[in-house]
Amino acid sequence: VEVEEEVHRVQVLDPATGTGTFLAEVVRQVHAKFEGQAGMWPQYVEQHLIPRLNGFELLMASYAMAHLKLDLVLRDTGYDMGQPHGTPKANSTGSEQQRLRVFLTNSLEEAHPETGTLFASWLSQEANEANAVKRETPVMVVLGNPPYSGHSSNNGEWISDLVRDYYQEPSGGPLQERTTKWLNDDYVKFIRFGEHFIENTGEGVLAYINNHSFLDNPTFRGMRWHLLNTFDKIHVIDLHGNSKKKEVAPDGGKDENVFDIIQGVSVNLFVRTGKKKKGQLGCLYHTDVWGTREVKYDSLSAKSHSSFTSRLIEPRPPFYFFLPVDNEAAAEYERCLELPELFALNNVGMTTAHDEFVVDDSKATLQERFTRFKSRPANAVALHTEFDVREKAGWNIIDGWTNLQRTENLSKLIEPLTYRPFDNRYILYEQKLVWRTGHKVMQHFQHGANIAILLGRQGQVVGGMEWNLAYITNMMTDFNLFYRGGVLNLPLYLYPETTKQTSTATQSVQPNLDAKLVEQLAKGIGLTFTFNPEALFAHGAGKELTPLDVLDYCYAVLHSPAYRVKYKEFLKSDFPRIPFPTDAKKFRALVQLGAKLRQLHLLEWDGIDKYITTYPAAGSNEVTRKMSKSSIGFELTDKKNGLGRVWINDEQYFDGVPEAAWNFYIGGYQPAQKWLKDRHGRTLTFDDIRHYQRMIVALTETGKVMEEVDKVGVVSK
Repeated sequence: VEVEEEVHRVQVLDPATGTGTFLAEVVRQVHAKFEGQAGMWPQYVEQHLIPRLNGFELLMASYAMAHLKLDLVLRDTGYDMGQPHGTPKANSTGSEQQRLRVFLTNSLEEAHPETGTLFASWLSQEANEANAVKRETPVMVVLGNPPYSGHSSNNGEWISDLVRDYYQEPSGGPLQERTTKWLNDDYVKFIRFGEHFIENTGEGVLAYINNHSFLDNPTFRGMRWHLLNTFDKIHVIDLHGNSKKKEVAPDGGKDENVFDIIQGVSVNLFVRTGKKKKGQLGCLYHTDVWGTREVKYDSLSAKSHSSFTSRLIEPRPPFYFFLPVDNEAAAEYERCLELPELFALNNVGMTTAHDEFVVDDSKATLQERFTRFKSRPANAVALHTEFDVREKAGWNIIDGWTNLQRTENLSKLIEPLTYRPFDNRYILYEQKLVWRTGHKVMQHFQHGANIAILLGRQGQVVGGMEWNLAYITNMMTDFNLFYRGGVLNLPLYLYPETTKQTSTATQSVQPNLDAKLVEQLAKGIGLTFTFNPEALFAHGAGKELTPLDVLDYCYAVLHSPAYRVKYKEFLKSDFPRIPFPTDAKKFRALVQLGAKLRQLHLLEWDGIDKYITTYPAAGSNEVTRKMSKSSIGFELTDKKNGLGRVWINDEQYFDGVPEAAWNFYIGGYQPAQKWLKDRHGRTLTFDDIRHYQRMIVALTETGKVMEEVDKVGVVSK
């Protein structure tokens, strides 16, 4: 008859134990409760502590260090692993009885049947004991610091099936995201792993310190929803320190990571009591900790969890953020006009997967490159080598080569491209040589004059501004325009695919605007929507509302600092919504300001050639300064007026450059710096120098226009 063995009710597991840091701290915390009871401690450790502590580790070196660290910690408390301290269990030896329960295994692999004679002895026993924990141990506490890896190799069927629960919309159905790759990160899988154990046990605590991206990234809404359904209480201590977002403390001070990593982190406690009713969401408590690393260490060391000032927040659909949200502002924002709905046809920018191959500053250079490419034999290895093109899954260089053999005039394939803010280039737009062409939208820049608003989401926190992902273009657009998160292209006009740019082209062009939404917008301010295909880029007069009016109004709103601050949390998580205008006079004023911003960013403003900078010294014109922290390009020379010099080499510089223009951000880029960084080692031409001076005018004027937008007023205070 098989006798069922009793197991201690509270079982602790660190599924990525590393060198045993968390389990060692558990030992110290428990030992502190035995002050004055040293005589009881050895037997307690042997009979009640060691049987409760479980650790999984994949790497042999870390596994060995974990055993060593735990042995040393126990010795420091007065317990010797080499000595028996109690009555052994039946049919067991003292050495077996005192074996630390840290096992060499991959946590994210399913427990499998007994492994028999895997390498005949020790490894077999190690795997079998780990499997027993996975299958049979009612783990009540899962803790640790799981690894972060966006390119996870843990793609086994078992953990993939578990994580699939996070790929669901809270409202039901598959997650509607263009990319879900962030959910493949290892830390996400470890959270699901721990949640699975607590679900099976019925109650317990999952306590991790991990990447904090899941708190507000829209892709994680299904994950947040699932966690709220599983746990009764969730406590989040956001330690911030995200250098990717360039986070700063609310007072403008420095914010540092508690680790030497670029991802921000949070401490997360997920508590399940088993008392919550099915379908009821758990309570969420949130705390922010800002400042330098030392300040954060001091705060965490001095306080227990209960002593932190936490805020009870109510996660709201559709994203269920684990961050505080202004519910009144949220309700107001939800009533606004969704831009991806207003501009009915939209799509992300193109992705080449090899910019250095199909993109260039010079149209002539691009044509010469592909004339050579076309003339070479159809040998994939040779073509990759000669043109220094890396291989890409789902892309075949021979397919593009074959298409070019049927193309007589390569220049017809070369199109202008908005590559980065204020940095236009050329692309060989061939359907097989460009990895993802975005043809659905890009074709409407081939057949006639057009313009588009470019948007991003999940913005950078820079310069105190939470969101800055808005730009304009009159040509095709690269996916990485804003540096991270991609770009959504909203064209103003649509052309039939067969239309060529002839005298009859305008007869079939149509506005890319949802008719019902435009009618609602026009009615709210007493105007009538009109469209004249012979005047695509004209503003309305009197009671007329034209497509360009709509675009320029939207562009002005997107550049309102007050709008960006008020709706910062929502702008970080989804594409922007625009308040419906309620006053015709204010609407017209915003249209004019939006038009000026558009003209500035396209370098078409009437005053763009009235330079505010000089380029006084002759020289090689070669950019040798790297514009980095170690080779400062900007020198503040007039502190009172905030002006300085931008050095391109040791002798030459642009003088009178406003510091505000030098530091101005669009997305994750500072155009005045980025443009020069990308031209390091090159000799600037006359046109290059003129372009840079025009860019400084545009950036400076943009700041002024943004202030004017707020004076007119976009949002309620």
